[in-house]
Order: sequence, then structure tokens, then C-alpha cells
Amino acid sequence: MSSATLPSTLSPAKKLSMFQVLACGAAIVTLSMGIRHGFGLWLQPITQAQGWTRETFAFALAVQNLAWGVFGIFAGMVADRFGAFRVIAGGAVLYALGLVGMALSPSGLLFTLTAGVLIGAAQAGTTYAVIYGVLGRNIAAEKRSWAMGVAAAAGSFGQFLMVPVEGFLIGSLGWQQALLALSAAVLLIAPLALGLREKNLASGQTLAREQTIVQALREAFKYPSFQLLMAGYFVCGFQVVFIGVHMPSYLKDKGLSPQVASYALALIGLFNVFGTYAAGALGQRIAKRKILATIYLSRAVVIAVFIAAPLSPLSVYIFASLMGLLWLSTIPPTNAVVAQIFGIQHLSMLGGFIFFSHQIGSFLGVWLGGYLYDRTGSYDIVWYIAIALGVFAALVNLPVRESPISRARHGQLPQGA
Repeated sequence: MSSATLPSTLSPAKKLSMFQVLACGAAIVTLSMGIRHGFGLWLQPITQAQGWTRETFAFALAVQNLAWGVFGIFAGMVADRFGAFRVIAGGAVLYALGLVGMALSPSGLLFTLTAGVLIGAAQAGTTYAVIYGVLGRNIAAEKRSWAMGVAAAAGSFGQFLMVPVEGFLIGSLGWQQALLALSAAVLLIAPLALGLREKNLASGQTLAREQTIVQALREAFKYPSFQLLMAGYFVCGFQVVFIGVHMPSYLKDKGLSPQVASYALALIGLFNVFGTYAAGALGQRIAKRKILATIYLSRAVVIAVFIAAPLSPLSVYIFASLMGLLWLSTIPPTNAVVAQIFGIQHLSMLGGFIFFSHQIGSFLGVWLGGYLYDRTGSYDIVWYIAIALGVFAALVNLPVRESPISRARHGQLPQGA
């Protein structure tokens, strides 16, 4: 029996309602992703106040993205085995501590440990890989891609909602007090996690599995389509984190007001509500590999036109709106393909490994932005790299095979994989 046709190991009586899973999962992602999408607004206030280079700030956020990827693998393993509640609640506490450390760190090293390692670990436990594992276990396959689109759209709404709020807090309270206020707000994630508490897992029961963790990993990493998905997701991370962190400073360097950057990031979040929902809904009807290839190629075109056209507030808003449609819209089809190929038994863990590739790209995107700016005085080279990578990602997603893997009995590797 293929993995995608295996019946759910949670009985209907033990499953959480779709509304409950979506409402609580969406609210958690709104807070977690909404806050992190605004971190670029702190680049100039913190570097100017502390006398640091942009590379210092960029390196800390690069470490954050890498830590998110590394811890995401283990967060996924724990969530698959024991349920998401403990992982999400622990992530909320780490998030609050990281924001406090980000506000009070006197040195670049401590800033990297708090804004980088702590917040990265927190995001691993409060974002997509863990939430999608709950969705996969509790929502039927025929609605899964759509549900993942709803959750991803919530992250986009969080950006639309939270980025202007963060800009307002910085302007009214100062950058340090703004971070302390957010540290209190992020603790709301912990009670929301109660809505994702799967009682059978919380009581110590485990899901019946046809594979061990080692078997599942060996199978996935030998499967070409998994490797192609990882390569494409690397590009996604590079592009969105470079733009999200460095675009506010890029626009200010060009003489535009900080409000333009705040509005642009908010527009990205607003339009991505529609983009991610559409990607999830379309994933129920057309090949997800075609959706992914179209998204990546469209990003390359939009970026190329943006840097070639005369810069103005209007051109920024048009760019932000178009990029918003493409921003996190890779997430639902990518994760839905993983579930479709390998099943849901190890979905959070496998999603964590693919996301780790995303975060390596994020690390390079945010760090190279700061590194090359400090050495050349320009972001141009990184923009060109982002364009080339978009074309590459479009090409590598086209050969992805979405059909369920043909798996031998007892979790052995599939023939010909």
C-alpha cells in the first residue's frame, strides 16, 4: 500500500476538528511569522545605537535562520512522536526570551546568541513544519493542500498586521521598548497551543508507523524528487529573507522614507494572504510542481523589472504587491507534495529537513546582503544572484514526481528509488 493511501492512524473520535486546528494554527503562525517579518525594521535603529555594522546585524539574523532550520528538524521529530503542544509552548517561551535578549544585548556576540540562536529555535517550534504536522494528522488528504494554504495565508496576514504595528512601536516607544512589548505579546502563543493538543499523543500514545525515523530519512534522501524540492526551497529562503531584511535599508539608501518600507512589507503580507491561499487551493486541482516552477520564475521576472525600473514609492508598492502574491506561496505546494509522496507519519520531520535547506538559503541571503553591502556599498550583486536563483528553482521543480512512493512492506526502501 502506498504511503499516501494509508489510513490515518488517528481515529475520527480522536481527531481535532478542522476549524479548531485551522483557527489555533493560523493564530500561532500569525504571531510567530508576523513578528519575525518585521525584524528588518530594527536594522538601522540597532546598528546606529550600538555602533555596529550592518553585517553584524545581518549575521545574527542569518544565524537565526540557520538555527531555525537545524532546530526545526528535531522539533519535527518530537512533534511527530509526542504531539505539537509541548513543542509550540516551549517555542513561545524561547521566543519571548530571545526578544528580551535582542533588546538588551550589549555586544554583537550576545545579540547573535539571542536574536540568532534563541529566536531561531523558537521559530522552529512555532511555525510551519510543526503546524503542518498537526494539519496532516487531522485533516483529510483531499483538503490538506487547501488547509496548508490557509495556514500559510495566516502567516502572511501576520506580516500585514504586525509589520505596521512594529513600525509604530519603534516610533512611539523606541526600539528597545518595542522589542520588550513584543516579548510579552508572543507569549500568547502558549495558550493557543492548547487548541492543537492531540490527547492520544499527549497521554503517551504514539502513531503507528510503517517506518522508523532512519528508514524514512534514508528513503527520502535517496528519492530524487525530495532532493529537487530541497534545492528549490533553498532559493525560496535566499530570496525572501534577503528582501525582507535588507529592503528597508535599500530603500532608505535610495532616499525613500522609512514609511515606504513599512508599507511595502505590509503590502507583501497582504497580497501573500491571497497568493498562499490560491497556491494551496490550486494544489488540489493542478500539478504542484507546475505551481512551484511558475512561482519561482515569476519572482525572477518581478525582481529583474524592479531593479531595472526607476525607483519611486509607486514602483516599490507595485513590486511589493507582486512579490506578495509569490512570497510564501511556495509553502503549501511544497509541503503538500512531501505528504503526497511519503505520507503523514513523518511529515513534520521531513518538512523540517526541507525547511533546513530553505534556511541555509536564508542564511546566505541575509548574510551576503550585509557582507556585500559593507564591501561594495551596494546591494546590486545580491539582487542579480536572486534573479539567477529564481530561474534555477523554476527548472529544478519541473521534474518533481508527485505520485505516492511505491514502498515495499515493513518500511523497506522502494524499488528503484
